[in-house]
Amino acid sequence: MRTKPARILIVDDEPAIRQFLRISLVSQGFLISEASTGQQAIRTVDEAVGAEAIDVVLLDLGLPDMDGQQVLRALRQKSALPIIIVSVRGQESEKVTALDSGANDYVTKPFGIQELLARIRAVLRHYPTATEPSRYQYGALTLDIDAHLVTLSGETIHLTPKEFAVLALLISRAGRIVTQTHLLKAIWGPTHQEDTHYLRIVVSKLRQKLGDDPQAPSLLQTEPGIGYRFCVEFDREESNQ
Repeated sequence: MRTKPARILIVDDEPAIRQFLRISLVSQGFLISEASTGQQAIRTVDEAVGAEAIDVVLLDLGLPDMDGQQVLRALRQKSALPIIIVSVRGQESEKVTALDSGANDYVTKPFGIQELLARIRAVLRHYPTATEPSRYQYGALTLDIDAHLVTLSGETIHLTPKEFAVLALLISRAGRIVTQTHLLKAIWGPTHQEDTHYLRIVVSKLRQKLGDDPQAPSLLQTEPGIGYRFCVEFDREESNQ
């Protein structure tokens, strides 16, 4: 059962097309993310979690940095999320290649918005949004999102809202690097993407409260110049309730 509006990633290098799709889809209650290049699309899918998670990709094939068929294959290696090709290329060979590479549907430009909406609804019926875990447990550390509670060895750890948000985002992508830009944009907002000192202060406080040695952190690792990683290279027990 879907518990939130579906988020659609529009991948197209033409601003006018993205604007048309954004306006049309927002009017139907969808949430929107956008990418103008193949690399940006791959990065967006890779980094999107929680409320930002992508439910459907609308993918143009004529992108400036790489062919859309390459983007399709790259995305399909990472995820089973629905991908609808929206392209001016109407040749049967293009359609067959895309569908064989894992596309769920293929819409040829120009198209009617009602047709596209019907295709989106169809793939969403077959790929309902997975419920995000509300509780994570790694060794002695537990984070309960619904209760807004963090405990370590059974003791409650008091965190500020920003500290809790940073920890929750890092834990939701445990073992993977989360870039500074993504953390700042997701938690402080798009106008603070360069304010890395905010993030350093919060991570420092988190390490202090979690007893994580800043000289040799075992939980919150720094990837210099890139971002942070919640390390899972210790005894791990996960509970998704």
